[in-house]
Amino acid sequence: MSIWGKILGALFGFMFLKIPGAILGLLVGHFFDKAYRQDFNQLGGFGRFFTDQDNLKQQAIFFHSLFSALGHLAKSDGKVTDREIQIATALMDEMRLTGDARREAQDAFREGKARDFPLVDTLKGFYDASHGRRDILQVFLEILIQAAFADGQLSQEEYNVLEKVAKPLGFRRRDLDYLISMYEAEIRFRQRSNSGSGQRTHSGQRQHSQSAYSEQQSLDDAYHILGVAASDDEKTIKRAYRKRMSEHHPDKLVSKGLPEQAMEIAKKKAQDIQSAYELIKQKRGF
Repeated sequence: MSIWGKILGALFGFMFLKIPGAILGLLVGHFFDKAYRQDFNQLGGFGRFFTDQDNLKQQAIFFHSLFSALGHLAKSDGKVTDREIQIATALMDEMRLTGDARREAQDAFREGKARDFPLVDTLKGFYDASHGRRDILQVFLEILIQAAFADGQLSQEEYNVLEKVAKPLGFRRRDLDYLISMYEAEIRFRQRSNSGSGQRTHSGQRQHSQSAYSEQQSLDDAYHILGVAASDDEKTIKRAYRKRMSEHHPDKLVSKGLPEQAMEIAKKKAQDIQSAYELIKQKRGF
C-alpha cells in the first residue's frame, strides 16, 4: 500500500498551517495515493506483482503491453486459433507466470484482440516508461517476432502488425527486417543438428531444410547472428560480439528495467550469440 502521499501531505500541511494543515495535507495525500494505485490497476493489475519500487511501474507496463500486443498479433488475420492461444500460454509458462499474474496476462491478451484496441497509444506509453532504452525495446520486439514464428511461418498479416508495433518503439522497417532475418538465422542455427522441414520467411519463401543444412550455411548464419560479414577482420568480429552480448546480457537488462520473468528469453538469445561466436572462432582459429 502506498502511504507516501499521506506522509508528505501531512508534513507540508503542518509546516504551513500546523495541526489544521496537517489534517488537510493528510486528506490530499490520501487521494494522491489512491490515484497512484489506480494508475497501476489501469495497467491490467500487473503492478502489484513486483516488489522493486523503482521499476514497478515500468515492469507492469512491459507485461501489459507485451501480452496485449501478442493478442493483437494473434488476431491479425481475423481469427485467433488454438495454436496461437497455445503460443501465448507457452510464453506465460516460459516467463513462469502463475496465479493472479497469469490471469492478468490472459486479460491483457484478450484486450489486445479487440478491434478497437489502442495498440499505438499503448506502445507509446511503453516507450515513455522505458525511457526509450533501445535494448529493452529491442528485446520486447524480439519476443513478439519469436511468438509470430512459433507456428513455423510469418504471415503477411503478422508482419504488418509487427511493423505497426516497431514504429512507435523507434524501429524502422529495415530494422524490423534485420531482426526478423537474424531470428531466422537463429532458428536454423539452433536446430542445425536436427532434421526438420524448415521455416518460412514473411515473403512465404521456404528456408533450406535442416537435413540439407551444411557446415558452410551454419557458419554463414553464425556471421549473421553477430551482424558481421565473413570478410570482416578479427577485430571487427570481436567488437560486434561484445556489442551483441552487451545488448542481451541478462544482468544489464534487469538493471535497465527488463522484468526478471523475461530473462529466460534474453538468456537464450545470449546463448545463440555465444555459440555463433565460438563457431566462428573455431573456424578462423582465433
